[in-house]
Amino acid sequence: MTLSWPSHQLTLAEWEALPESDELRLEVSEGMLVMAATPLSRHQRATARLAGVLDGELPPESIPLADVEVLLEATPLTIRAPDVIVARTALYEQNPPRYAAPDVLLAVEILSDGTRRVDRVLKFSESTDAGIPQYWIVDLADPALLTAYVLVDGDYELAGEHRGQVTTEVSGVPVTLDLDRLTAR
Repeated sequence: MTLSWPSHQLTLAEWEALPESDELRLEVSEGMLVMAATPLSRHQRATARLAGVLDGELPPESIPLADVEVLLEATPLTIRAPDVIVARTALYEQNPPRYAAPDVLLAVEILSDGTRRVDRVLKFSESTDAGIPQYWIVDLADPALLTAYVLVDGDYELAGEHRGQVTTEVSGVPVTLDLDRLTAR
């Protein structure tokens, strides 16, 4: 696939006009295109399994979704695709092309070799600024580690670091996760 890369900050209309690609994972940070590597197998399994576990734990009015676009900022345009988000089911039923930050209850990033710093620093900061109430970072190193943050007065505060089996909350709803099972067969 040949793309003509823009040399300016993109608008939402320009982003939407870009051709879709199964080979490229594109996001926009402050108007500039950002390309990320396709996640490897363990990462993909952990994403699917985490979304599945959350789906079974959350009430019907909340829904986990994997790899959907989130509009964090309109100007300059910032669109990210967290590994998993939790949104309201009523909005999901409208089948939007992307979710606005105020509609996201939780954003989850699963660390990969090529995204560790971006997930821990840049996306963390962007999600803070966008006001997403909860942000989780999952490190799949053995043993897996979930670092959970909650937004308090405009800044993320550490809500907990968890290994193994953990019960934590998503929007006040307790969810139980077995972190060691995220990549297990």
